[in-house]
This record gives sequence, C-alpha cells and structure tokens, in this order.
Amino acid sequence: MPAPPVAFDELPSGARTAIEAETGPILKIENITTGLNSSLSARAHTIGGAVFLKGLRTDHRWVWTQQREADINPYVTPLAPALLFHVIADGWDVLGFETIDGHHADYSPGSPDLPKVSDALRELASLPCPDIELRHAEQRLASYVPHPADADVFKGNALLHTDWNSHNVLIAGHRAHLVDWGWATRGAAWLDPAHWIIWLIAAGHTPVSAEKSVALLPAWTLAPPRAVDVFTHASANLWEEIAGSAPDDWTTNLLDATRLWQQHRNDRS
Repeated sequence: MPAPPVAFDELPSGARTAIEAETGPILKIENITTGLNSSLSARAHTIGGAVFLKGLRTDHRWVWTQQREADINPYVTPLAPALLFHVIADGWDVLGFETIDGHHADYSPGSPDLPKVSDALRELASLPCPDIELRHAEQRLASYVPHPADADVFKGNALLHTDWNSHNVLIAGHRAHLVDWGWATRGAAWLDPAHWIIWLIAAGHTPVSAEKSVALLPAWTLAPPRAVDVFTHASANLWEEIAGSAPDDWTTNLLDATRLWQQHRNDRS
C-alpha cells in the first residue's frame, strides 16, 4: 500500500529543524502528492536553490529503503540526482536530493522520451554493482514462481533499479534520470528491461512492440527465452497479490498488462 502523504508543515518541529539545519531557511514548500513510496514528498525552496525531500516515519515498514537510497547514491550519480543529506530526527527519516527540472517520462507509443529511457537502461547496465547490502532478484521473486528453484534464472550480479514506474523517470534535456532507488536489487542484467516492458504495455504498447523497444539493449539480448517466460509468470502472480480483492484502476492496469504479456509469451511458445 502507498505510504500515506504528509505535508512538510505536518512534520514534528524536531524533524523540520533538522532539515533546515541542512538546507538553510526554507522560503517556500511545494508538497508533491504523486509519490507512492514516501509519506513526505516535497520541494523545498531555499536561498541556495531547491531541494527535493522524501521521507518516512522511522517506524514505517519501508523505512529501510531510505538507507538503501543513501547507500547506493554515490554509485548511481549522475544517472540519479545527487544526495545532499540524510537526517533522522523526531521520528522521521528524511533524504534531501538535488532537484532535477524535468517531466515524468511518457511511455506511450511514439513518445520522444522512449529513446532517452533506453539510453538510461544502457547507462545503468554499464555500472558495476556496488558491494553494499542489496536484495537479490531470485529472493524477491521466489514466492511467485511454481517452484523456488525456478527463481534461479533471476540470479546475477548486475545492479537493477526494478521500479520503472514512469514517475521514477525524469526527462531533463536530452537524458533520463532515475529516482527512487529504494528497491535497488542485484540480479540478472536483463531484468530491468523486462520490468520496463510491463510498464510499456500498461502505457498502450502491444507485447510485440514493447519487446521491440528493448530488443537492441545488450542486456536484453542475454535474456534466455525460458527465463523471460518465468519472469512473466512471476510478475503476474506478484501483481495479483498487489491487486488483492479490490484493486484500484492503476493496479488493475498493471495486472492486465502483465497478464497480456504472459499470454503473448505462452502463445509464442
């Protein structure tokens, strides 16, 4: 479930004071409501410029993702915005990032953003996986395959982002930037293109055109067809779990996209 939104002014005074000790006096706050993984999501305007803030209560079940983002940031900039500070105060865990002025990626067919996202996938694939604590793809997906051993096809030593929601991809100028690295994972290099395919289908692509969008990515060319089939099966089970008994429109769209891709893979085999 998404983290319930909290406006900056609703933070306890100790947390706000700790943040301003890093930013300097905040002149204006823009609260942002499009995030799913953070309770606090805001742009703070200061004398020195704008800072993007994201935070969770220290007792939130996903608060560990804050430290994950802090740990991985030095290894993924400039693909990702640079982390400026990390404060934990008065029951809140808050990250402050440089602000990127851009728009969320448009994944629809024919979008001029698509080549820029492909370039970001290439850039990410070229980065070494840092020797920090990361979840492993085969562990994350083991409960969604028919037999736990089936998840071995997801093993690898590539650095993966895994959450290709278009709101996590900012287009600025001629390049795409990736934000929200809390679910960074170690695994097979072809998995990030596979995750992106689901979002492309959800944005209106057919499974055939979505696969063509990643066909020239070196990481995708290494994907064993059988492993991709296993991934579509696991992803369908994952989104069915997320959807539950009363899915909203957003979740239903992702579940339908995953099932459509799974059916395409089944028909082809």
